[in-house]
Amino acid sequence: MNLSPYFSSSAKVWDNIQWVYGIEEAGYAGWEIVADGNYRLEQPGNLEKIREVIASTGLGITVHAPYGDLNLATLNDPIWRESIRQIEVCIEHAGDLTDRVTIHPGYMAPASKLLPQKVWELQKEALRRIGKCAVEYGVLACLENMISQKEFLCRDAGELMGMAGGIEGIGLTFDFGHANTVGKVPEFLENVGLANHIHIHDNHGVSDEHLPLGAGTIDWKSVGRGIAARYNGVIVIEGRSIEEAKKSLSVFTEFFL
Repeated sequence: MNLSPYFSSSAKVWDNIQWVYGIEEAGYAGWEIVADGNYRLEQPGNLEKIREVIASTGLGITVHAPYGDLNLATLNDPIWRESIRQIEVCIEHAGDLTDRVTIHPGYMAPASKLLPQKVWELQKEALRRIGKCAVEYGVLACLENMISQKEFLCRDAGELMGMAGGIEGIGLTFDFGHANTVGKVPEFLENVGLANHIHIHDNHGVSDEHLPLGAGTIDWKSVGRGIAARYNGVIVIEGRSIEEAKKSLSVFTEFFL
């Protein structure tokens, strides 16, 4: 299989964009833009700087849509609509940069726990609307599995695939760091041939630490070989710094390629 390593850092969303040049220098093929902070795509100044970096490097691009304080499953209608709007705006601007945008599912607020079926229906309807937008702009909006916090939807592969299944314009992002926090790495590895996009990073199986590969408890030899056998495309390595990106790339090269 042909696997292409990209790097992403949610820790860098307020940093000066000069750090991105280090991604290519570290040996990565691409950059996943976390579209928040100084990298929100609807801000013309941000987008101009991003385009300058892309034009002066050989980096491929994918995008992670904003997620802070957004909830695609909330019962609060104005917040639900605004959450959809912000993701659609991101997709609209991302369409000129990439064909992959990762999105987060919603979560159960305290009042929502009384109406779980309504929450599921709201999340599905949000995905249908986002999917239509994605098709319009030539993007696949990939729903990502979440970490161990019980309020989040889509923490296991079955629920993730059930939520996204059958909706045009919606695909799947498998995050193996997130999967490790809920003890579901084997489940996601078993279904990895269905993934449209992959995120990897390490942790100790409890919280979303975003450690470099090899610094936590994930068996990257097994995971790397399993992914390489059944998946073809971009793999985004998430981390906190270029130094950690270099460490992760060494592990990736050993076990994935």
